[in-house]
Amino acid sequence: MSWIIIKYALTAAMVVLVSEVAKRSDKLGGFVAALPLITILTLVWLYVERQSAEKIANHAWYTFWYVLPTLPMFLAFPALLPRLGFWLTLLACAILTVLCFGLLAVIVRRFGILLL
Repeated sequence: MSWIIIKYALTAAMVVLVSEVAKRSDKLGGFVAALPLITILTLVWLYVERQSAEKIANHAWYTFWYVLPTLPMFLAFPALLPRLGFWLTLLACAILTVLCFGLLAVIVRRFGILLL
């Protein structure tokens, strides 16, 4: 039980760190947010918990493919924010990401990569 509490605390600390850095510097906050900190922590947790190398590698593999459809959101968000406000922009970006993910899944399936 204490292990899961440590995992929660360290993972939450990363999110707090990113938000605190972002309050002080847009550029540095964006840079820190772009680092794959949560993915690295997840890989560490999987390794420490003695998951197979295949499982750890698969996590990294699928993370790559799942990050790609999120990228358009980072361009759409600043463009939509002044027009729609925060909450509608967030919703629109979530929908955009789902659509991009669906499109990517269809495209990469032709190459034997099954995301769904």
